[in-house]
Amino acid sequence: MEEGQFKTYDYIIAGAGCAGLSLLYAILNEPTLQQKKILVIDKEIKNKNDRTWCFWQKEQSTFENIVCHKWENLKFESNYYNAQFNILPYEYKMIRGIDFYNCVLKLAEKFSNVVFENEAIEKIEVYQAKGIVKTRNFTYKANYVFNSTNLFYTLQKPMLLQHFMGWEIEVNSPIFDDKMATFMDFTVPQTHGTTFMYVLPTSPTKALVEYTLFTENVLAKQAYTQALENYIKSKLAFDEYSITHEEFGIIPMTKQQFATHHQQKIIHIGTAAGCVKASSGYTFSFIQKHTKAIVQRLVANEPPIVEKSFFQKRFHLYDKTLLQVLLQKKMQGDEIFAKIFKGNTPQEVLAFLDNDSTLLNEIKIMNSVPTTTFLPIALKEMFS
Repeated sequence: MEEGQFKTYDYIIAGAGCAGLSLLYAILNEPTLQQKKILVIDKEIKNKNDRTWCFWQKEQSTFENIVCHKWENLKFESNYYNAQFNILPYEYKMIRGIDFYNCVLKLAEKFSNVVFENEAIEKIEVYQAKGIVKTRNFTYKANYVFNSTNLFYTLQKPMLLQHFMGWEIEVNSPIFDDKMATFMDFTVPQTHGTTFMYVLPTSPTKALVEYTLFTENVLAKQAYTQALENYIKSKLAFDEYSITHEEFGIIPMTKQQFATHHQQKIIHIGTAAGCVKASSGYTFSFIQKHTKAIVQRLVANEPPIVEKSFFQKRFHLYDKTLLQVLLQKKMQGDEIFAKIFKGNTPQEVLAFLDNDSTLLNEIKIMNSVPTTTFLPIALKEMFS
């Protein structure tokens, strides 16, 4: 393994989060790539249930075997519009972090060519046409480094943060409809900005209840706790429950563009590549699409640099426009989403949020919100 002062690999995956492990999983499931020497490096050991990913699909997921629950019926609530709808052919799916980590790590155990190192990454650079990763104790090199760290970007203001606290709760009697997920409930106070609840029942007695905000600043922990307690008591209407799991997260919702690579040898993935949907915070599906495109290029022996086409870049404009409307407080988020869901089918909305809609459907969605509010900002963002 030693080569001069470097430990040498074909690929280095810098960061073992969703993006890094999704890429590892895809490579190990590709016969032409699965014998490549791969180093996965992260300062943390992935052995905790630290997050939950939700996403919608028409087809089977790459990780279908670890989907812990899925729904074909969703509920939307606000002070402007309420609806329950069937989203077929889509299904809304949930994967727990620990199941995802275990799934990928179990597969990796079968491959002696895959090495995991738990170290803090200090620097990533290009040297002599190779990607170089430096830690305190070692220097590693590879043909490509797939980077999901924040070493190559600084988040730029103004931006919004999607921040949330979720409780998985359990009750003694069967009170949840586990065939219906509350996608967004905006009937909670909008004091801080765009604020809503998710309620995702996984059985008649269990549900993930999550308090989510799109604002410029996070809250004190007690504020999330109080909001969850109030919602469970007033809206779900019960007092006796146990909290079996708690999670907290912060996702950047920014207008900035993210580079796809650094000097062609350091390939950005995950948040570092802009895989977070700026207007919604959804990430899992975009990571899987990006991963698939990278692996296709590796199989074809092409540089794994995935660039968006000019036509695909229109979605970034839509995201920037919505963020700017919210940042300038031109319109409240609960009213915006109510108008979008009221004026379009849920399938059209989900396709739009997934960057998978047609131009005709996008025009229809844009016409469902006030043109006088959105158009001037869209035109300004187009040239910014």
